[in-house]
Amino acid sequence: MRYAIIGAALSGNKGAAAMLESSIQHLSELDPSAHFDVLTVYPRSDAEQNDNPNVSIFDASPLRLGVVINGASLVHRLLPPFREQIEDAIPEVGAIAEADVLLDEGGITFVDGRGKFIIYNVATLLPALFLRVPIVKAAQAMGPFEELVNRTAAQALLPRMSHIVARGAKTFEYLRGLGLSNVSRGADMAFTLDVNGKAKESARRRVDMSFFADGGVIGFCPSVVLQKSATKNGGDYIGDSIRTINHITDDLGHPVLLIAHSARTGTEKTHNNDLPLCREIYAGVSTPDKVLFVDQELGPQELRYLISKCRVLVAARFHAMVSALSTGVPTVVIGWSHKYGEVLDDFGLNDFALALSDATDERVDALIDRALDEHDSLSERVTRAYTGVRSSAMEQFGVIRRVAGRSLAAVR
Repeated sequence: MRYAIIGAALSGNKGAAAMLESSIQHLSELDPSAHFDVLTVYPRSDAEQNDNPNVSIFDASPLRLGVVINGASLVHRLLPPFREQIEDAIPEVGAIAEADVLLDEGGITFVDGRGKFIIYNVATLLPALFLRVPIVKAAQAMGPFEELVNRTAAQALLPRMSHIVARGAKTFEYLRGLGLSNVSRGADMAFTLDVNGKAKESARRRVDMSFFADGGVIGFCPSVVLQKSATKNGGDYIGDSIRTINHITDDLGHPVLLIAHSARTGTEKTHNNDLPLCREIYAGVSTPDKVLFVDQELGPQELRYLISKCRVLVAARFHAMVSALSTGVPTVVIGWSHKYGEVLDDFGLNDFALALSDATDERVDALIDRALDEHDSLSERVTRAYTGVRSSAMEQFGVIRRVAGRSLAAVR
């Protein structure tokens, strides 16, 4: 079968990369002849990083997607005699048209308060709808739908999906509130990511693993998204991050792994790139010899391997949290959306999450102290819950295969 994938990339946000790699791993296991056409916003860097022989990379950068791919897909629908020429001229259209299913792997879509992203959310779906290719929205956070533009777009497009996987109870509630019946609950696809030996060896080459020798490392994963939000509201995110790290190293006596879980090599642009932020934080810590910062882009499997070596993770990136929970690491989360809480609920850790507006020094320190004090019981709780969560995430691969199979049967 042929699978077209949009909304994820190998470069930049490593949560999206984890979802992408997970789908390639498990669909390939279920279907050894599977081929994946990935429509990405970072075609050049993704092509450089891609080492999968059954994966092809296509250019779906925002302007090309919104204008060229959408426009050509519509013409393809309206003018059948020119379809072959269109597919030759715009290979992305051909990739979608030939797919048995399009997987939308956007981690969070159609959410109030994210107006500019709704345009992109719509643009990722329209080409497949024009080309009559079934769409499965892989597990993601969605809603609420109170704002007119978001609600209108969601009501117009979401009923036309072959299936939607709601990543948590709150998202499921929001979607059902729209009257949708094409919805099921399922855990994030990245919970199924397997770390292979090649990734472990790569991490060991790039990182001084002796740093983890005493087993007391605390991971700290900041987010440029939260930095921008804090700055907009008059906060000092970098200063607060430095203070928290200093508390961990100087007051608690634990070394810190500073993690850029969203990273792009060779650019200072901060979209999907926490490396510049991490550099500023690292430059300000009081005891840099107690902080390990890997100033380079690591893959999602390498990152998961390193996070698994931590005793506790303080995370502001969603999929850094996912990697910690997947490996039994207690996690303190400072987030900005319901998407964090609805996942932590599945692990019984909802009281370890703080909204940025509530993340006072005292509250952050108290949660870190508690996670360390209760480490063994929390790790056992997380490990016990993970089996069910992974099973829930795996179920969506069966959904994808069924939808793709119906499409293939219809063609035949």
